[in-house]
Amino acid sequence: MRDQEAPVGPAERRLSTKETAELLGVKPETVYAYVSRGQLGSHRVPGGRGSTFDAAEVEALARRNRRESAATAGAGAELSVRTRLTLIEGDRYYFRGVDATELAARHTYEEVAEWLWTGRLRPGAAFTAPEASAAVARRAVDALPEHASPTDRLRVAAIAAAAADPLRFDLSEDAVLGTARVLIPTLVDALPPVLHGHRDEGPLARRLWARLTGRPADDASLRVLDTALALLVDHDLAASTLAVRVAASARAHAYAAVSAGLGVIEGPLHGAAGGLAHRLILEVLDRGSAGPVIADELREGRRIPGLGHRLYTGEDPRARALFTLLEDLPQAAPALAAARDIVATAARSTPLHANVDLALAVFTTSSAMPATASETVFAVARTAGWIAHALEEYGERPLRMRPSGRYVGQRPPQPLPE
Repeated sequence: MRDQEAPVGPAERRLSTKETAELLGVKPETVYAYVSRGQLGSHRVPGGRGSTFDAAEVEALARRNRRESAATAGAGAELSVRTRLTLIEGDRYYFRGVDATELAARHTYEEVAEWLWTGRLRPGAAFTAPEASAAVARRAVDALPEHASPTDRLRVAAIAAAAADPLRFDLSEDAVLGTARVLIPTLVDALPPVLHGHRDEGPLARRLWARLTGRPADDASLRVLDTALALLVDHDLAASTLAVRVAASARAHAYAAVSAGLGVIEGPLHGAAGGLAHRLILEVLDRGSAGPVIADELREGRRIPGLGHRLYTGEDPRARALFTLLEDLPQAAPALAAARDIVATAARSTPLHANVDLALAVFTTSSAMPATASETVFAVARTAGWIAHALEEYGERPLRMRPSGRYVGQRPPQPLPE
């Protein structure tokens, strides 16, 4: 480390640690990491505890970092974001270093969310929404047309809850966690119930069940739903999560960051993929075999929903965990058989494994839920992960998610248009 107390020359422009960190686009701790690696020199402030840095040396390091970043981008590398939340490796995934499927098997959705947020387990954690917050969100959702999608309703509920919270701009960790514990149950309670006579009490999975199907809940089915929520809490930097981090980078409050994520998941390649798998299973059940159904999909040049995942070479571990639980549901047997038929039939042309969308589709079809149910489950579950990523991003340099455009249009000067 080159931290000296030598006098500074009058012509030498010095920067504080904060100014150096801002110029380099890093945290103050990273500045001292540069010093310890010999990449940057520093002088201790006489009589003080801080250090100063030569401006020319800092600017040279910043230019070198930019060149290295540009070279990496030119080599075709994808955007990389530091995170301590989720690791996907070797066809398994981990929340803060703990196997996510084992965590979901042993803990409730609320407990897994708390682990992801804080790195601490809160046994018996329960999320409840104040009646005032839930009432505002319900009124806003009730004003939507009947054909509104679940994601439409959740977005409106999030906006209504934000408008009712005058302290939403407090981005401290405690405040954001308080928002999360209220927002998630508010989103659920704002959805219109399907199961008549249901009372909004008990675990989140039970309250969500009443919004997805008119069938009475049984313990085995509730366990599948709760496990699905816990498995879907986070999955690295998915498209919706990136949108959340961009919003948080601009210091949008937690409700707005969640709204950004909800805006992305409605695409057929993300949160809505489970609905496509739901319809596929129903068609296989209706026609009695996956063969003609898969043939039609391939003839039309469509991707088979529920199969394959870019992050796993084998079976999606989330699907494997859910299939194991679904085997204990007698009513799921026909849909499970249809799913296995889909995988086996499609493997003749493309060796793809089942992903979580296919497992969710088995659950939703066998529980008399609509095709949009998996999208609702996904959105509610992932809200916890979005909050975790927003919290991480609030600790980073503001507006760091600001790439530069590569202009490919006509070079100026061009004449003014007629």
